[in-house]
Amino acid sequence: MSDIPPIGTQVGALAQQDPDAPAVTCGGRTLSRAELDASTNRLARAYAELGVGQGDYVVTVLGNSIEFVQAVLAIWKLGAIPQPLSARMPDVELAALLELRPPKLIVGRSDPNGVSPSVAADFTPEAALSDDPLPELVSPVFKAMASGGSTGRPKLIEAGIDSRFSPSAGYVMGSTDGDVNLMSVPLTHNTGFTTMAIGLVQGHHLVVMPRFDAHEFLRLVTEHRVSFLSTVPTIMQRLLPVYHADPDSYDLSSIRRLWHVAAVCPPAVKQAWIDLLGPDAVWELYGGTELQALTFISGEQWLTHPGSVGVVVTGEMKVLDDDGNECPPGVSGEIYMRPAPGSSPTYRYVGATAKQRDGWDSLGDLGYFDDDGFLYLNDRRVDMFTVGGRNVYPAEIESALSAHPNVLSCLVVGVPHDDLGQVPHVMVHGDGLDEAAVISFLSERVAGYKVPHTVEFSDTPLRDDAGKARRSAVRDEVISRLRARADLTG
Repeated sequence: MSDIPPIGTQVGALAQQDPDAPAVTCGGRTLSRAELDASTNRLARAYAELGVGQGDYVVTVLGNSIEFVQAVLAIWKLGAIPQPLSARMPDVELAALLELRPPKLIVGRSDPNGVSPSVAADFTPEAALSDDPLPELVSPVFKAMASGGSTGRPKLIEAGIDSRFSPSAGYVMGSTDGDVNLMSVPLTHNTGFTTMAIGLVQGHHLVVMPRFDAHEFLRLVTEHRVSFLSTVPTIMQRLLPVYHADPDSYDLSSIRRLWHVAAVCPPAVKQAWIDLLGPDAVWELYGGTELQALTFISGEQWLTHPGSVGVVVTGEMKVLDDDGNECPPGVSGEIYMRPAPGSSPTYRYVGATAKQRDGWDSLGDLGYFDDDGFLYLNDRRVDMFTVGGRNVYPAEIESALSAHPNVLSCLVVGVPHDDLGQVPHVMVHGDGLDEAAVISFLSERVAGYKVPHTVEFSDTPLRDDAGKARRSAVRDEVISRLRARADLTG
């Protein structure tokens, strides 16, 4: 039995220690620790009146906001299980996920299945409800994250730990008690949600961005003296041209630790941030929401192993070929992982399951280890395509193109070709570029068969604020447009 109290109790203790310390800021509004604790005590009682009890699922369909933090903390205080879902999720996806485990309550959206009761995003408890501390209850599952909407096979990933969440999770990542923690990614994604939880139990001042904006990100870092943050390569790339256009307007010197996760970081982007903050500040983590195993890499390590995502720091990983044989160093295959032998399960699936081999899980990533035990990612298996029988990894082309100073984001997919089977097609979000310039730039950096045959430009970012792109849907849309164009010109 853990002697760590549940998150709600930890937040209450921090409020007692320093009631006036800022707890969460969003959109110019700030709640102190005491205000956050009292408001979530009252909100928890309101949820309880609606039938929520220990072990119940509560779905939050909210954007980044103070209300998101309050809702999740109130759920934990009841010993219930938070299931955060994107406020932008289409009803058809929401309905499929709700069918997996119908919740006791939905916060922020009505149930498209017509099963579970709901309250609005701006739901306010009755003022008569007490804001005194509640009886201590433990949520049997710390979080239930959603996955699989882009593949059409929705699943929930229930954490293998309860809500007695240890501050040591933050200490391992180099955060300290009282850090100023900038939340720039969606709180509904694992990165944002877990970083929020770390901040709550360490007494961080959470500075929450309702949505990402590069100027606002840099302003908030400067104004609040942000010291710790977790973000994604897409955001790092979007920030660079804005910062370099007016570096004297921003001060990034307060950032002691920047973690990036969720996708392969283009080497040029990684190097630029190491140059800005120093190698001690820039760290990377690789691993799935399931947390079977993780790799870490510091900026210093990356400089000697450029392109790597690090060494295994918890659990176990290995690389297997298609026949299930372990690949030697330098040879690519599919990455499999599992918790350390004898340890407790780190997750439970509700819905679809992972690909497994003899108790090892695959998240679909391809890569290899070098002789020093550093892991390198190629891409996801589902994203790889072949050109004339040769494997092409979109991430390699995207990383090469991301080195261009005018590229804000890019996305590569394989499209049909009569002779070669498939060829690369690249979509670019940036300024001052044309198709010839993109092809010329890539021709000097990747093999000829990896150079795109067609280039398309976008006025909007190609990935969301969590660094995710629904590549299969994008590919279908691109193919449809190319066919329509061919029909018109043919």
